[in-house]
Amino acid sequence: MTSIVVDASVIVKWLFPHGGNEANTDKALRLFTEIEAERHAVRQPPHWLAEAAAVAVRIDPSTAREKIAAFFDLQFATLASVEVYSAACALSSELGHHLFDTLYHAVALADDCVLVTADERYYQKAKRFGAIVLLADFDTSQ
Repeated sequence: MTSIVVDASVIVKWLFPHGGNEANTDKALRLFTEIEAERHAVRQPPHWLAEAAAVAVRIDPSTAREKIAAFFDLQFATLASVEVYSAACALSSELGHHLFDTLYHAVALADDCVLVTADERYYQKAKRFGAIVLLADFDTSQ
């Protein structure tokens, strides 16, 4: 079983799989199916559900409550510690990137996981720190 962290760029593909021209949506949905089948253990920063809710209500307020309730039921393990927040602050400062994004990466680094992201801009900045893979490159057959 692989331990992963999934950031908002992937979660939005789960929330709105038929919404627009999102690249790698099929791969994101395969990953979600594997998570439901318990092939991957998911760890998340504490803000993941609030971020998903913010996206859901912005894109489609009429379905936001239902979608977030379903995500809440997933009960992904969260990791919050001084070390995680300190690492996220360091990443944010060094990369010039938003703290909420670096929190996902900090959880992966702290908990021997890999961050799965569809955010190519963040990936290019942060790949040198390890524990990160693009959704397009993630092997969903693990």
